[in-house]
This record gives sequence, C-alpha cells and structure tokens, in this order.
Amino acid sequence: MQMTNVIINFRRHLKRRNYSPHSVKYYLNILKHFVLWVDVPLEQVGAEKIEAYIDYLHRKRMQPASINCYVAIVRVFYHYLKYEEKIALKNPITTSCRLRVPKPLPRFLREEEIERFFAVIQSTRDWALFRLMLRCGLRVEEVAMLTREAIDYKRRRIMVFNGKGGKDRVVYISDDAHDALVAYLKLRAQCRTNRVFLVEKGVCKGQPISVRGIQKRMEYYAKKSKVAVSCHRLRHTMATQLLNAEAEVETIQGLLGHNWITTTQRYCTVSNLKVQRDYFKAMAVILGRAVPVPSGTQKVSLRQGLAAPTSAQ
Repeated sequence: MQMTNVIINFRRHLKRRNYSPHSVKYYLNILKHFVLWVDVPLEQVGAEKIEAYIDYLHRKRMQPASINCYVAIVRVFYHYLKYEEKIALKNPITTSCRLRVPKPLPRFLREEEIERFFAVIQSTRDWALFRLMLRCGLRVEEVAMLTREAIDYKRRRIMVFNGKGGKDRVVYISDDAHDALVAYLKLRAQCRTNRVFLVEKGVCKGQPISVRGIQKRMEYYAKKSKVAVSCHRLRHTMATQLLNAEAEVETIQGLLGHNWITTTQRYCTVSNLKVQRDYFKAMAVILGRAVPVPSGTQKVSLRQGLAAPTSAQ
C-alpha cells in the first residue's frame, strides 16, 4: 500500500464530503502523527497497538477530549481504507477505545464583569468586535470571516455563512452592538478587502484580522481587566442572559447554531432565574399551607427526633 497515494486520496475524499480546509488540515496532521508513531504496517495494527498509542498520548499529557479526537480521526481513516480503498483489514478502533471526558458546565460573565472587561477597551474596532460576540453569539471564526455584505442594517441582522459544520444561520444585532459597529465602520480604513475587521497596526495593517489576532486581543484585555474571559465565554454569556430574560431554548439554539437542543439546555443547569423564581414562588405557597406549630410546643429538630429513643410498642 503506497501510503503517500492513500493520504492524497483521503484528502480528496474529505474535500468531496465538504470538510472545511481547516478540518482537512487538522485530519491530515493527526494522521501524519499516527503514521510516524506506528511501527508496523497499517494492515497489522490491532487493538493492543491502539491501546499503546492511547498510552503514548497520555504520557504526552494530552487531555482526554484531545485523545478521543485523535483516535476518532484514525478510526475514520481506517473506515476509509476498508470501504473506499477496498483494503482487506479490520478497523482496530472500537467504541471501547473512547475515554471518559468530564463535561464542565458553561461558564458565563456576571454583569459587573462585563462592565469591567469593556471598560478597559479603548479601540473602536475591538469594542465593536467583542460586542458582536456578546450580543450576537458569534464564534471567533465567524467574526473574523464577517463581510460587509453579510450585514443587513435595515433589518438589524447578520447572515452567518458557512458557520461551524458548514451551516448558515441568521443572528440579530442589538442596539449597542449596532452603534458600536457603525462607529467602527466610520473609522475603518478604506481598502479592497470585503472583510469587516482589519489589522490596524504593523506590517499587516489593512489586512483582515486573523482568528489568532482576535484571541490575542482578548487575552490582552482579560489580563488588563482581571476578568476570566474568553471569546467563547462571551457566547455563553449571551445564551445565559437570553435564558434569564425568558427567551425560549429553541430560539437560543437557533441563534447559537447548535445542532442539538441538549447542548443549549446545558445553560439551564448553570443559571436559570426563571427556575429560581418558580421555586421560591412555589415554596412560599407550600410553606403557607404548612400547619403552624402551636405556641408552647417544644420544637424538635430532625436530627434530635431521629436520635430520640422510640417508645416501647
């Protein structure tokens, strides 16, 4: 089996299935990593070799989620070899290879943290950029790729083309995000590029800002404001604020572009003021129905009651 030709064919296979250029590059890098590590022909790789590979990734101090991703991509490659290249082999990766991954709840910013974060931002561009993330729920890649044609000022909405998973969706622009965006575009340098957010300094001035460039600005402001914030946490914050304003979970799902509503429902576990209000409202009714304790009656705590000896039958 000519490995170089197989990798090239696999690359074409991913492109035909409409994988993004970023995903194709990521898949091929991981496959290269695996092929360089394995010391036997791919047809001879068995479950024991896969377990040894997982142990190797563990020793490199990789997180379980990253290891699962590496193993899943190798599994996809073996599936391709068997069904597309018609190579007689058995896929050595089974579902039992998947590691248990902790699922921390989404973290969001409190109102005072939002104010502290934006208070240190002096750049009109950065103010508009991060305001769109906070109010529109845009991912960092979606902000970096945003074009002027995608913004509908009359209807106060943004068309997000080719978002995560290759999906398009519509998000809406709040008043403060609209004002921030208009203020930036008035000052934005005139250039041929259609991207909205541009580099403002250095040798790359006037070119579209990259994802890493946005992340570096976020890291700078997070350190300056002493707020534990990230680009994705602004998305979490928008979702939590909408939920607490009693927006429907299905609405939030559509705005964020989640495939599964269970992903959106995780915000209900973190902070749901409606649940809190309903609980205390119902509890007030329950306590109001409780039989009052007669005056002079000795109050016995639950612990004391359990510890007290029972009378003889």
